[in-house]
Amino acid sequence: MKQVALGSLGLKVSRMGLGCMGMSEFYGDASDSESIATIHQALDRGMNFLDTADMYGPFKNEVLVGKAIQGRRKEVVLATKFGNQRSPDGKFLGVNGTPEYVRACCEASLQRLNVDVIDLYYQHRVDPKTPIEDTVGAMADLVKQGKVHYLGLSEAAPGTIRRAHRVHAISALQTEYSLWTRDPEEDILATVRELGIGFVAYSPLGRGFLTGEFKRPEDIPENDFRRFNPRFQGENFNKNLQLVRHIEALANAKAAAPAQIALAWVLAQGQDVVPIFGTKKRPRMEENLKALDIVLTPAELKEIDRLLPKGSTAGTRYPEQHMSAVNL
Repeated sequence: MKQVALGSLGLKVSRMGLGCMGMSEFYGDASDSESIATIHQALDRGMNFLDTADMYGPFKNEVLVGKAIQGRRKEVVLATKFGNQRSPDGKFLGVNGTPEYVRACCEASLQRLNVDVIDLYYQHRVDPKTPIEDTVGAMADLVKQGKVHYLGLSEAAPGTIRRAHRVHAISALQTEYSLWTRDPEEDILATVRELGIGFVAYSPLGRGFLTGEFKRPEDIPENDFRRFNPRFQGENFNKNLQLVRHIEALANAKAAAPAQIALAWVLAQGQDVVPIFGTKKRPRMEENLKALDIVLTPAELKEIDRLLPKGSTAGTRYPEQHMSAVNL
């Protein structure tokens, strides 16, 4: 698989990455053995970029990923995150970016992952109570100590990105970006490109909605957080389903799956935009990888813009209390 530069400091990753969150939480039931087999399949196909976080599980996903990469560490660009604080029973305790918390989280992640160094360490959400300079200063110390190679931010606003980058070069910004979440096009993409920061697009399949898998809200498993996502509820669901039908029509015309079209669109936004799709099953992995073979023509991209213009998605991308933590 082709590799691309992520940022300007020398970090290189596969053209697409694998988000591992759903293997441990949020997206219904999962099998650890199938999840590990899926990670191994990703590595076998040349996908070296794995994404996790301490909060997923909570804490279980890092252990799972660590187990999966044992004996294959040299094949992996390993990314994890800190900042969303949770208790062992799963309760959300808020966002924490204090230097003490940064140091403690890094040590805990290294142990759970069973590695000596984290390749890309993100602040998962910006802590409004702690100056970003203090947080990134502590992250920079981890680089000096050899515990982390590169630094990243997630869901940070342009002003915050600039302040962080002045303390220590940021290699990647991870933010939601897909055919139904095009907010970064307003000013975030321009900011990271100006500063030489790579862009990692999470939820490039619209949390699975853009695959066409869900035909009605009842199709979502009961233990799946998407049941509480505004875009998957009531009239919003029905309006967004109309958007998916446009993707399905284009997919049919190109003898492709809707997921492949959605991923191909993200890939078409630039070599510096790296989508990380989440899957926990090998057949989905194989389907998604075929997006790399799909080329959307300028005319097709223009038609997609006409049918799915920015802002056409119904509903916010998180419930209100979670939206307050993005783009600070």
